[in-house]
Amino acid sequence: MDKIKTSITELFSIDYPIIQGGMIWCSGHKLVSAVSNCGGLGLIGGGSMRPELFREHIRKTKEETEKPFGVNIPLIYKYSEDLINIALEEGVKIFFTSAGNPAKYTSFLKEKGCKVVHVVSNVKFALKAESAGVDAIVVEGFEAGGHNGKDELTTFVLVPMVVDRVKIPVIAAGGIYDGRGLLAALSLGAEGVQIGSRFAVSVESSASYEFKKRIVEAGDTDTVLVLKKVIPTRLIKNEFAVRVIELENKGAGRDELLKILGEGRARMGIFEGNIEEGELEIGEVAGMIDKISSVREIFDDIVSGYFKYKEKLP
Repeated sequence: MDKIKTSITELFSIDYPIIQGGMIWCSGHKLVSAVSNCGGLGLIGGGSMRPELFREHIRKTKEETEKPFGVNIPLIYKYSEDLINIALEEGVKIFFTSAGNPAKYTSFLKEKGCKVVHVVSNVKFALKAESAGVDAIVVEGFEAGGHNGKDELTTFVLVPMVVDRVKIPVIAAGGIYDGRGLLAALSLGAEGVQIGSRFAVSVESSASYEFKKRIVEAGDTDTVLVLKKVIPTRLIKNEFAVRVIELENKGAGRDELLKILGEGRARMGIFEGNIEEGELEIGEVAGMIDKISSVREIFDDIVSGYFKYKEKLP
C-alpha cells in the first residue's frame, strides 16, 4: 500500500502517521514490535511496569524490530524517573509523556537527542507543552479509554482548537477506529493519530482474553466516564463501575472513591481478566470492535480504508 506522509512520519521516520497508544497492561513488546513492523510507531506502556520488566520489554522489542519505537511514561507514576533513565540506557530515542508537567523532563531528554511528545486534553495544556519544547503533542478527546481530562472535550472539537493555536505537529487521539477516523483527523489539521482501544484488542496485546472478549461484546453505550473526583476514567460498565457510579451519585468524596479503587484494579480487569471486579479501561470505539484481529489486519484495514474514503470525497 502507498505510504501516507506527514510531518509526524518525518519526525519519527515511519511510513504511516499511526501511533499505537502506550496502554497499561496491553502495550508490551509483542504489540509494540508488530505495530512498528507495519510502518507505524509502537509505544511500550511503561505505566504498568516495574523498572526491570520495563527494561526487559525494551530489549525484546529491539530484538523483534529494527524499526523506530518509543515508550510512554506517565509522569505521576512512582517509577517514572527510573523508567526514563532505563530507556535512555537502552538507547530509546522517542518518549511520550503524560499525566504531569511536560517541563520536568523535556529539556533533559532533548539534550540527549530524543524526540519528546506530551499528551494533553485542552488548549491550555497544549500551549504549556509547546512552551516546554516538546516536538509534538497528542490531543486526546474524552472518547478515549482510560484516564481523561476533566473538561470532557471531544476529539472532533479539541483537535482544530489546538491546531489553530500551536505551531508544532498535533496527533489526534480518542474515538479513532479506522481509516475514516484517520482521514477525519488529518482533515481537522492533525498530522497523525494515536490509536489505543483497537490495538488493545489485538492478538498481540498482552491484555487477557477475557478482557478482549468483553470488548468485542460491547455495544455503543457500554462505556462510561467515572471517578471524576479522582481522575476521570473511561471504562466498560461492570459491577465495579456500577458501584463507583452509585457512590458518586451519593456524593462520595475523593478519599472514599480512592478506597474502592484501591491498588491493582486495572491489572485485575485488563491483565488478569476479572471482568466484573476489575477496571476495564477502554474507549467509546469498543462498540465498533467486533473481533480480535492481528495488528497486521488492523493496520491494513486502517490504511486501505483511509485511501478508500479519501477517493470518495468530492
